[in-house]
Amino acid sequence: MTERLAAVEARIGTVHKLAAVISAMRGIAASRTQEARRHVDSIRIFTGTIGDAIGHALTLLPETDRVPTGNGPTGRQAIILLAAEQGFAGAFSERVFDAAARLMRNPYNLLIVGDRGLLVAEERGLSVDWACAMIAHPAQAAALATRLTGAIYERLARADVSRVAVIHAAPGGAEGVTVVTKQLVPFDYSRFPISRRGVAPRLTLPPGQLLARLVEEYVFAELSEAVMLSFAAENEARMRAMSAAHDNVSDSLTALISTSRRLRQEEITDEIVELATSGLPVR
Repeated sequence: MTERLAAVEARIGTVHKLAAVISAMRGIAASRTQEARRHVDSIRIFTGTIGDAIGHALTLLPETDRVPTGNGPTGRQAIILLAAEQGFAGAFSERVFDAAARLMRNPYNLLIVGDRGLLVAEERGLSVDWACAMIAHPAQAAALATRLTGAIYERLARADVSRVAVIHAAPGGAEGVTVVTKQLVPFDYSRFPISRRGVAPRLTLPPGQLLARLVEEYVFAELSEAVMLSFAAENEARMRAMSAAHDNVSDSLTALISTSRRLRQEEITDEIVELATSGLPVR
């Protein structure tokens, strides 16, 4: 009886430590989610500023000179999947891959961000053209977006692809994460209203070169937002997973404490019975 009680009490100590780790992970995930959301607001302001500049630049040259047009094989697409970098996020990465299934019916080059995404790609037998790690902190988003932009334009310059899409998760509030698909190339100029200002802007670059740089900067901004939203969604998914784990651990701890009390009561009862019987006269 004593050995069994000691084992249960040792288990209680272990579960207490596990609960502390889970609480810490949940707190870190919540903090990262909130920080990423604040960065998204800043990125969207930047994106809007670049969009206004594109609207001005569109007045300076004919539609036929607009770039990028995508000169690769017709229909071949670069698919960028933003997956999780770490575990304990449920089926986060799998949902992103499921959303890409429709695009994968046609020829594609697969670009994956996130170590967990590589594992999912291997499980599904998918060939990966390019891969890198997902960010661990919001401050790393710009560097990752720069790498992704470079990878896109490198493949467009080589005429490997004619289209580029990014698929990523985004925080969904009470309903969980949502998965977003955004087409980056061919670039959709119809999103930007043509500026009607009477005074022409003063330029230091040829109009075509100016527009090309603005478009590249806008693609960079879109990728920055996608990375930040995915990072926020990954941590939100991890926060939910840790909350569920915390509930399970709490239930286990409650059951163990109840067992410990019962065993302790039984042990005390046995000792009382033994003391009581030991004082009886032997016949």
